[in-house]
Amino acid sequence: MPSRSDRLYELDGLRLLAALCVVLFHYTFSGWAGGSSPVVFGAESAWSKYGYLGVDLFFLISGFVVLMSAWGRSPREFLVSRAVRLYPAYWVGIAVTTVVTVTLGQGLFRVTPPQVLANLTMFQAVPDIANVDVVYWTLWAEMRFYLLILLFTWIGMTRGRIMAGLWTWLGLTFAVEAGLLPGAADLVVQSEFAHYFIAGMALFMLYKFGLNLQIALLVPICLGNAVVRAAGYADAVGERYGVAYSPAVVTAVVVLAFLVMTLVALRVTRRLARPWLVTAGALTYPLYLLHAHVGFVVFSRLGAVVPRYVLLAAVVLVMLGAAYLVHRFVERPLAPRLKRLLSGRPAAPALGALVTGRRDGLSRFS
Repeated sequence: MPSRSDRLYELDGLRLLAALCVVLFHYTFSGWAGGSSPVVFGAESAWSKYGYLGVDLFFLISGFVVLMSAWGRSPREFLVSRAVRLYPAYWVGIAVTTVVTVTLGQGLFRVTPPQVLANLTMFQAVPDIANVDVVYWTLWAEMRFYLLILLFTWIGMTRGRIMAGLWTWLGLTFAVEAGLLPGAADLVVQSEFAHYFIAGMALFMLYKFGLNLQIALLVPICLGNAVVRAAGYADAVGERYGVAYSPAVVTAVVVLAFLVMTLVALRVTRRLARPWLVTAGALTYPLYLLHAHVGFVVFSRLGAVVPRYVLLAAVVLVMLGAAYLVHRFVERPLAPRLKRLLSGRPAAPALGALVTGRRDGLSRFS
């Protein structure tokens, strides 16, 4: 677990930036282009249509910080840390989205009790049950990535084992892409996004141990595959919404994401880090969970009576405020209790709990 002095505040800022890119993608492009919002942002969509690439940055950051979090932990400690990190805000997101959908979103979205119950597990993709909110698909990708990290914690993490694992994963990715493995193998390999997780982990190894030949080869190979797959993914998104994507812009965004994360790994960005960015990082996950369907319902209800730019600014600010409330009144108080419960530890004395709570608050990568 990183100490206070090891905190990479700049990653908190990058995470919120990625989340805001996704928010604007939904609010000013995919919402109206996909028929979920009546409010059209035609001019803004020329650039906001690229906002879905914030997810690519999320995955790259995730490879870095999840390996950082797991390093030196036992399998149980890692599982507890992930459960504490993911589930409280997620359950609130499901509850809020379900209530808004049932009360205000009839005709726009639909949820059923079995669907909600399945979504509470975060494994609804296994029985192929629809997500309560469209953004939850990324959580299934993250969960499968966590299972691979769990395997590393069980084997025992060393520099050699991690690097061997990354090369193996990259090789399996190319094997899936070449059709040398059955399609079912991609359930684990995740060839569509594996290069981001692999590169993020490799960049953490660079951060922790310094540059070596393996990292110098691995990251550029991942970048090359990321560019190729991102171009193909952009074509699919464009076909879905009836727009064209510039391969040059997509390539530039992916290269920029890799470049920025490389600078983070090389500690070049430390001078930009500010402690207040911890708050930005804390808002990211609940903002991501809450914004999509709830926002579309608000746009649908108020789009005809409120000027679109006023409505856009108001909805974004309200979602940021709601994200803060979830962090402040759900994640922060519930996390230490849930951690003790899952760890099988007795409650700490009041002073010890206070100190532990402060330390946990400074280590959101845990």
